[in-house]
Amino acid sequence: MSANSFGQNFKIHSFGESHGPALGVVIDGCPAGVPVNLEFLNLQLQRRRPGTWDTRQVVSPRQEADVPEILSGVYERKTLGTPIAVLVRNQDARSQDYLGENVIQRKGHADQAWLDKFGHVDPRGGGRSSGRETLARVIGGAFASLFLKTLPVEPQIRACAIQIGEEKLTDQEKIEFFEKALMPEKTEMARNNQSGAISNFVDSYSARFPSLRHQEVRELLQAAQAKGESFGGRVELRVRGLRPGLGQPVFHKLKSDLAMAMLSVGATSSFELGESATELSGTEFHAGGNRTQYGGILGGISTGEDLIFRVGFKPTSSILDVAKKGRHDPCIVPRAIPVLEAMTALVLADHELWSRRDRIPHQST
Repeated sequence: MSANSFGQNFKIHSFGESHGPALGVVIDGCPAGVPVNLEFLNLQLQRRRPGTWDTRQVVSPRQEADVPEILSGVYERKTLGTPIAVLVRNQDARSQDYLGENVIQRKGHADQAWLDKFGHVDPRGGGRSSGRETLARVIGGAFASLFLKTLPVEPQIRACAIQIGEEKLTDQEKIEFFEKALMPEKTEMARNNQSGAISNFVDSYSARFPSLRHQEVRELLQAAQAKGESFGGRVELRVRGLRPGLGQPVFHKLKSDLAMAMLSVGATSSFELGESATELSGTEFHAGGNRTQYGGILGGISTGEDLIFRVGFKPTSSILDVAKKGRHDPCIVPRAIPVLEAMTALVLADHELWSRRDRIPHQST
């Protein structure tokens, strides 16, 4: 099983199982001298884990502290340019739920596919296929974000749930959220705030669904959790301040690496860049005055305009009796948002480093 690494220049290697002693990540390729904000790292892990923020009533009740232990690569709160190893120990695994008579091949899960492929697997909580693996991605994404903060213009990565079940943000709600989230004054305040909390105000909405209807969405998910029901949904991500020229045609276009990053996350089902174009004519699609229809990428290369894309999720596979007996999310979308933000940061950091080899710097005579 060798495909546990991601990135070409800014690389992460994820390890660990859901009910093993620990999970973690090794980060390689992060330049030396990047200031390490431990408060920011902890904040991102807290945003991902259940039991915090306003997602606590609509997610798995598993309680993990998710305290990161930095084993190498950092000295006096700065990166050394050497591999950064970070460990998070499991504390609330309930392995008895998956042993003996409780071992079942859960419909819609990876259990049977992994058993058929590898022959010998850890059945506890899905083992390595568990959503708990994403904490390694969030740690890697936090270090990628810290690197991006050192750039002359820091790309601002924002995301929210635009659909949960049949509940959808209106176009106006979506516009209002992203304009507020990407306001220059909020961006500057977040840059100066040690915790970075201001930049994550989407967390103040239930299920990270920024609408006056967010309480209705919470009630929907609470009812689903009680009945053993689940829902899918969609997340929209936008990046502002991304410089033009990122992307490596032909096999590592920025859009292709983003798609791979997003679809590598469990339960994802779709990736869409810019505005939906499948049902429009060319004159309709290309007539946009602000070019948002392209999502900030042309020819696989960033244009400097806002990067805009959406990720779809299928309904959580644990339903009915399996959901009622275990500890499961009725919808993965709320907790997936910090994971998708982290994967976006990893792709951007990777391509930012890659672009430095694109051509010889101009030399004045």
